[in-house]
Amino acid sequence: MTFLNFLGCVAATGLGLLAVPGTVWPAPFVPANDAVVLEKLPYRAADPAQRELRSLRAALAAHPGNAERAIALARRYFDLAQAEGDPRYVGYAEAALRPLPESDAAPPELLVVRAQLAQYRHQFARAMALLDKALSAQPQDPEALAWSAAVRMVQADYAGAHRDCERLARVASELLGTGCLAHVAAATGKLRSAYERLLAASARHPAARLTLRLWTATLLADMAQRLGDAGAADAHYRAAIALGETDQYLLAAYAEFLLDEQRPAEAAALLRDWERSDVLLLLRARALRALARPEAAALAGKLQARYAADAQRGERLHAQDEARFRLEFLADAKGAVTIAAQNWGAGQREAADARILMEAALAAGDARLAQPVLEWLAASGYEDFRLARLAAQLRSMPRSTAR
Repeated sequence: MTFLNFLGCVAATGLGLLAVPGTVWPAPFVPANDAVVLEKLPYRAADPAQRELRSLRAALAAHPGNAERAIALARRYFDLAQAEGDPRYVGYAEAALRPLPESDAAPPELLVVRAQLAQYRHQFARAMALLDKALSAQPQDPEALAWSAAVRMVQADYAGAHRDCERLARVASELLGTGCLAHVAAATGKLRSAYERLLAASARHPAARLTLRLWTATLLADMAQRLGDAGAADAHYRAAIALGETDQYLLAAYAEFLLDEQRPAEAAALLRDWERSDVLLLLRARALRALARPEAAALAGKLQARYAADAQRGERLHAQDEARFRLEFLADAKGAVTIAAQNWGAGQREAADARILMEAALAAGDARLAQPVLEWLAASGYEDFRLARLAAQLRSMPRSTAR
């Protein structure tokens, strides 16, 4: 789970088109001309978000090239991409910022927004370069520090993330600073104490802003689940859901928890209206498949078409999920482990990335393919009973089964 990137899963890879053995994609549809309508986006005139977007777009249209207005529009698009899981909003945000020059003299706020968009596409080196520039100009900017910590956590740079969190704790609220430091501590062998520290800080700040309470509850749920306390995890997830804030990461994390707990009917119900997000569509398909529902096959077809479209564009926006799809829906362990290993090697190194690589390596019958994850577990001290169980299975796998 990335810090403050509530859908840290999030996650598009920006790795480009990577060949996978056995890949057979449907031919992409190419429109005959620009007048062909490919899809109509949902539009609700009464939707406050749509009204706000109309207002922001009109303001920018009235003053083209105005940095302040372009940044405001890009931020709103990015917020929607995070909340709803629709990557097109990231494209709209990039388009809003495109007329603004990229230079060392760019406003720090512009650098931060461009860094957010870059990390969404998993262009981590670019994101960090932009954040470093922003922090050179404003060393105590909480937003830049938080995003710097987020990118470092995704890449398993825990020492760097800890430094960012220490700086953040000096300029941000207690709950935000504690959460940041607890997130790093929980990934480096101090899970129990990190959970207790964050739980106490959360209790001291019941009136913290909504987004911070949402993130704190979700992080506590993740920690409790990793400790093996399913009851506490469920309570934290329900508390986060009860806040009523649309959040793709929360929905994905809770649905994954429900699937782990053999509660697919609840996962399917939770995600009933969330098929526009590739991440949530896969989770709903997995839940329906566990229920032996015929709709699962149709959703799987949609997913395969979306992955094909990403490949046609030279992207793999959800490598972790695509590996999971190949493993569970196509029974393609070799393809799954190839994608998962490429994703890990490219610097996407969160627990969910480790898990799919380990599971795919087990299915492929070759423990050596998961060796980078086993080394990460040993070096970091990362605690999660599910990963520990998979690691034990991999280590006990007879060498003769490798192929």
